[in-house]
Amino acid sequence: MLKSSRFEHMNEDVTHAPTDPQDAAIQQVVARSSAARDSGKDDGQVQLRNFTLKFNGQTILDRINLSIPKGQTVVVIGESGCGKTMLLKSVVGLNRPTAGEVLYNGTNINALGDVDMTRLRRKFGFVFQNAALFDSMTIGQNVAFPLVQHNIATGRKLDRIVLDALGVVGLPENVAFKRPAELSGGMRKRVGLARALVLNPELLLYDEPTTGLDPIMSDVINQLMMRTRDNSDVTSLIITHDMRTTYKVADRVIMLYPFARLKRGEQQIIFDGTPDELKQTHDKRVSQFVNGEAGERLMELKRDAFDGFGDTPNLLEKYPGG
Repeated sequence: MLKSSRFEHMNEDVTHAPTDPQDAAIQQVVARSSAARDSGKDDGQVQLRNFTLKFNGQTILDRINLSIPKGQTVVVIGESGCGKTMLLKSVVGLNRPTAGEVLYNGTNINALGDVDMTRLRRKFGFVFQNAALFDSMTIGQNVAFPLVQHNIATGRKLDRIVLDALGVVGLPENVAFKRPAELSGGMRKRVGLARALVLNPELLLYDEPTTGLDPIMSDVINQLMMRTRDNSDVTSLIITHDMRTTYKVADRVIMLYPFARLKRGEQQIIFDGTPDELKQTHDKRVSQFVNGEAGERLMELKRDAFDGFGDTPNLLEKYPGG
């Protein structure tokens, strides 16, 4: 008889999701996906069709149309507040659209009930910006969490999966018995990636995977993302401000622009192309972001800063760059 796993003992009040990965709902999803591909209607593994998202009357994402083929690595860039993270969450059904739809393998995920959506999310891996590890658990328990939550593995099998996942991201086995507070930021990021990989996801989503890391550790994370893509044929969607990451890992780059600053009728995706095409763009908004140049944005910030304070010519003259 197998011994109990060293990594499966966690809080007993955690609710476990339904466990059969071959349940009828998933089989229906697969069947519909195959039918869509056979009919030529499936343009991508992930699709957003006229996707619009509003909160309290404020538009965050407006009429987004996006198709991501299986196996492609897409990097989404854009300044803070343009809706990148909301887009990422919407792809896995954490945000329901105000209008439009999100499709995964041809199926509208927002039409699924909570139970079916939970089952479908087992196909997704999410790497959070700050790793989002449970401080009260060991690293091994953190990595094992999705396996235990879904009753996928126990005992020595669970231990082996956890240790193998840590090995894939370059961490030694003894790390499994440490707590998150004992690890550096780069190591915690790698643990977050290991946890995302244990369910063998079809789709990996990364939210700012290199934020807060030094250049060397950032490149380690970049290399791990590339290795993961090459070894598992996974589709990747990456949100980042790091242009080194963008140029190194992307097959395709998309740039979002804040809705509030768009001209009437203008599309929110202002760039969609390869990294080489990104370097050659003639759109000032894109090139200024890519090159880290304030340009007209500084003047916009000045106007915003003094909006509503009346005539302030002297202040504006003293403002940096005025």
